[in-house]
Amino acid sequence: MPELPEVETVRRGLEEHLVGQRFVEITVTGRRTVRRQTAAELVERLAGRRVDAVRRKGKFLAVELDDGQVLVIHLRMSGQLLWVAGVNGARRPSDLDRQDGPDRLDRPPVAKHTHVVARLGDGSELRFVDPRTFGEWFVTADVGPDGLPDDFGRFGPDPLVDGLPARVLRERLAGHKVPLKAALTDQRVVSGIGSIYADEICFAARVRPDRRTDTLTAGEVSRLARWTMTLLAKAVELRGSSLRDERYRDLMGGLGSYQSRHQVYDRLGQACGRCGTPISRVRFGARVAYCCEGCQH
Repeated sequence: MPELPEVETVRRGLEEHLVGQRFVEITVTGRRTVRRQTAAELVERLAGRRVDAVRRKGKFLAVELDDGQVLVIHLRMSGQLLWVAGVNGARRPSDLDRQDGPDRLDRPPVAKHTHVVARLGDGSELRFVDPRTFGEWFVTADVGPDGLPDDFGRFGPDPLVDGLPARVLRERLAGHKVPLKAALTDQRVVSGIGSIYADEICFAARVRPDRRTDTLTAGEVSRLARWTMTLLAKAVELRGSSLRDERYRDLMGGLGSYQSRHQVYDRLGQACGRCGTPISRVRFGARVAYCCEGCQH
């Protein structure tokens, strides 16, 4: 968490607020956040650069700069990107803001666990908050013909960017003899899917998440491919899933709403909406998954 729908929601917000802006000042306080290069190098490579586009591959954000380099941002488990307008600028209220202080509507205070603050040319700020410090920022000039970092070549297709026809999914699963959820969450097979959406996709396709991939029929693979694209697109439409900890927020600090559509994830013991069987939690190796053992086979 966050997964593809949450990262795509953030990407769309970044596209709206960052494209055409220049990085004016970057302050890095989190040592773990910038670990593929020094903080000084990151600042030097970003300072003065204009944002030309914001793209995504799976769970990774790729901010294209005017000199051909790319700023890569990975939110990982607890990372949040928050945009704050310039002083006196219009801003959608966020319940992350402190409610005290006379100027809180002009510039909300920097939240705890904020590891990067990037000021833009219009006076607005992009803030990176990451309590668990697994997320990261880095700038790379190693970019392929598609404009994305060469490092992204190790990832499988992104269902919403590249599409995921049944034929492609069959090819990606070929040779694997692992539980289905393990394959769906392997970023080398398909990029962007994590624990939440893997469980939901398996339920929609009526396939158990612990089924070995080499036992899947052509029809089951077709259903999985179709529901992967349908379900992820709907989750993006509803701005992703915010779980009980409400850690995932969009760029303005708002919550997603797709969690109200979850059919199995984190619904242990509740009745399946399709057949009434209580939702189970199954284990395979060190992993767990939620499923309905009544209508998933």
